Amino acid sequence: MEIYKDLTNPASKEFEKLLNSKLSKTQIEEGKIINGKINKITDKFVFLFVEGLKSEPVLDINELKSMGLSEKIKLGETIPVLLEKIEDRNGEVLVSANKAQKIKGWDKLVEAYEKNEPIMGKITSKCKGGCIVEHIDTGSLMFLPGSQISDKPLKDISHLMNEPQKFALIKLDKVRGNACVSRREIISSFKKEDKAKIIEKYKVGDIIKGAEVKGYSSFGCFFNVNGELDVLVHLQEISYSRVNHPDEVFNIGEKHDLKVISVDKEKLQVGCSVKQLSPDPFEKIDNFELNKTYKFKVIKLMDFGAFCELSELPGLTTLLHSSELSWSKKNASAKKMFKVNDIINCVITEIDKEKRRVAISHRLTLENPFKIFEKKFPVGTIVDGEVVNKNEYSLFVKIENLDIDIFVHCNDLVWSNNGEEELNNYKKGDKVKIKILEIKISEQKIRGGVRQTKSDPFDWFRDKKIKQTITVKIISTDSKGLIVRPEEGCEMDFLIKKSNIAINAADTRTSRFTGGERIDCAIADLDLDKRKVTLSIKLLEEIEKKEALEKYGAEGSGKNLPFSSLSEDLKKKDKKTK
Repeated sequence: MEIYKDLTNPASKEFEKLLNSKLSKTQIEEGKIINGKINKITDKFVFLFVEGLKSEPVLDINELKSMGLSEKIKLGETIPVLLEKIEDRNGEVLVSANKAQKIKGWDKLVEAYEKNEPIMGKITSKCKGGCIVEHIDTGSLMFLPGSQISDKPLKDISHLMNEPQKFALIKLDKVRGNACVSRREIISSFKKEDKAKIIEKYKVGDIIKGAEVKGYSSFGCFFNVNGELDVLVHLQEISYSRVNHPDEVFNIGEKHDLKVISVDKEKLQVGCSVKQLSPDPFEKIDNFELNKTYKFKVIKLMDFGAFCELSELPGLTTLLHSSELSWSKKNASAKKMFKVNDIINCVITEIDKEKRRVAISHRLTLENPFKIFEKKFPVGTIVDGEVVNKNEYSLFVKIENLDIDIFVHCNDLVWSNNGEEELNNYKKGDKVKIKILEIKISEQKIRGGVRQTKSDPFDWFRDKKIKQTITVKIISTDSKGLIVRPEEGCEMDFLIKKSNIAINAADTRTSRFTGGERIDCAIADLDLDKRKVTLSIKLLEEIEKKEALEKYGAEGSGKNLPFSSLSEDLKKKDKKTK
């Protein structure tokens, strides 16, 4: 490679000779990894000196830090970089420390693969079909298939995460730059002879002290003994009580004593038990009574409750479900109420010796707040409360300091039919006056109402009867009919349908009426239980017409006359008679 060839100055030509001669010895090529010495450092960049290059390569200082090379960022240190371009369009040298590291890492992987040597790595994350393993020496990322994690099924691999360990390289794709590793192959390579010698140490009946929980499966829990042997405790050997999954009893990393119950020298397996370290507690379960309070020790906290051990009968564990924690809190959390090793009171509610099941309740040891509420606020009591919650159709109201929410449906907010609209007027924190309507202690429900604290406007109709004439005020009109309100203190609005406005269809126009106008109508239907009233002007006309015909003539005498004209004539006739 030659540079400065256009210089005409004799001294420059001599310098050109010397420089080109030096470059020819150095052999600078694009695509090769070269070493650069740090000769300048700024806040953002690191400048390198590379013998044979006419300009200084520049590296982003954050790139070096992200690669874990912070300690090397000092004057005089050598950084390997990939020479991508000797001169780009801007005349600058383009290099990459990250790509150089990956290439070197790949070279190390190739070397280990060819020599069939294990490499050190750590599982950094899970992915579809397996895990991602980071090569400890170079930071290169490799794929660990799920089938290659272990020689035994592992539901939980949290104990393997970020732990430096050996992996076997089982596949390399140089074109795609992909590497596939196996942990299972390392485990399987453990010499059978050595494992057989270890198993010879154990016999049935031995007690293993301080075995560490390493993983779970649907059929049991795996323990590591002294770092030399993995043993399985089958699900049925965990506890005398029913266990659905090992994580209900054990946590990863915990240490427990085990009892050896089987040794298979052919399969090189040792079977162990936790429950057989103590006598079967169900043999003494008859000493305990239903609906009686006993002390239990909290041994494990879960999202759905707490596993507890009967203090008087070690080894008997059972689930205290979250539904049995509190009377009033449906979503009570055992994690918030208790901590491991707490001694709590519980009532035994069920004993099933065949299913080896014992059911317990903590709330039954507490006074039922719903009974307290019923004594203090019986049905019919009007009390002051505060809105603590709200949903689409109801309010929830709390009274005093009682940990009970009273349910108030939107239909119980107002006497009118617009309860959902009325609900929009309420917000959390509002003070309300409610009447206790219903208390269901067995269902832990209390229902209240706001409208029941006020007089029922429907009571206005209790002394009324069908076909009775009443006077109403027109509130508004629409295409459906007339919105009216009875006078004399009734605060409810009713609809007189268009079909009930007049006998003649031509007179059913709502435009004939104006808001504020007072008119007479008849009660067409009245159902006090269902709170249903039907009002009709048409019915009143029919009643008056019938009365007029019976009083002044035959039925056919006025059937062709408009009722309004007949009514007016009859009224005039009555006045003359008087």
